[in-house]
Amino acid sequence: MTLRYLPYDPDWVASIRNGGPDAYGNPAERTTSDGSGLPCRHCLCDIPKDSEMLIMAACPFPELQPYAETGPIFLCAECAPYAGDALPPVLARRTECLLKAYGKDNRIIYGTGQITPTAQVSAYAEHLLSDPKVAYVDARSATNNCFTLRIKRP
Repeated sequence: MTLRYLPYDPDWVASIRNGGPDAYGNPAERTTSDGSGLPCRHCLCDIPKDSEMLIMAACPFPELQPYAETGPIFLCAECAPYAGDALPPVLARRTECLLKAYGKDNRIIYGTGQITPTAQVSAYAEHLLSDPKVAYVDARSATNNCFTLRIKRP
């Protein structure tokens, strides 16, 4: 199975970059990357040292509900969205990440959450997505639980 690794919606990213509100109604904070491995949720690469970046609250779900987790994310001040079908750089550089499956109702499917070694991310995501009840899989930081990207079927 070919997987689609999806960054945040480009229209939402454009809105944030133009001063639009984050998940808490605030404009993004602007700062400079220290190059310490801050993952952009748009290009799915680490933000280069000394590059302008944005920090904001984000919720990758379409509506608020008990399973709609909100957390801090980073964006490059300027970049193009990730469009590849290989494991994106922000995951490839990690040793592991947390994968969780969600249904069409955007609720966690219990028993699917697993800290997954990077070398097994694609295989575990394919396994989860082979179940018709699974609409998508979210990849999150294994240490901070921050949303990184969404994985879907082609």
